[in-house]
Amino acid sequence: MNKECPFCSLRTDRIIQENGTAFWILDGFPVSQGHSLIIPKRHVGSFFEVNAEERVGMLALLDEAQKWLSSKYQSEAFNIGINDGLLAGQTVPHLHMHLIPRYAGDVSDPKGGVRWVIPDKADYWSRGE
Repeated sequence: MNKECPFCSLRTDRIIQENGTAFWILDGFPVSQGHSLIIPKRHVGSFFEVNAEERVGMLALLDEAQKWLSSKYQSEAFNIGINDGLLAGQTVPHLHMHLIPRYAGDVSDPKGGVRWVIPDKADYWSRGE
């Protein structure tokens, strides 16, 4: 536990569901309705540092969150992502997995999805190569 970490010191009333190794919350700065975070209970920075039990716990909550969001908000598509390391855009040094519900019309053209983290490389389908 890190007292300065926003996820280690999170108010328990923000937790939607938890298991032995992870918990699920709604993102404090959502990019879409229902944007959720799956977070290991142990303070760890990288997905590559969690153990098998923690991965199973995180993925179990990911499944639960997807079912709940599909039912509550009728979302039919999702982006799932982890910013792992400073160069990948990680701003909170405690691992967290984003589950971002997507909705018809939320962007003009969703093609490419997560490839847009590097915009100049995202649109490979229209280069004519």
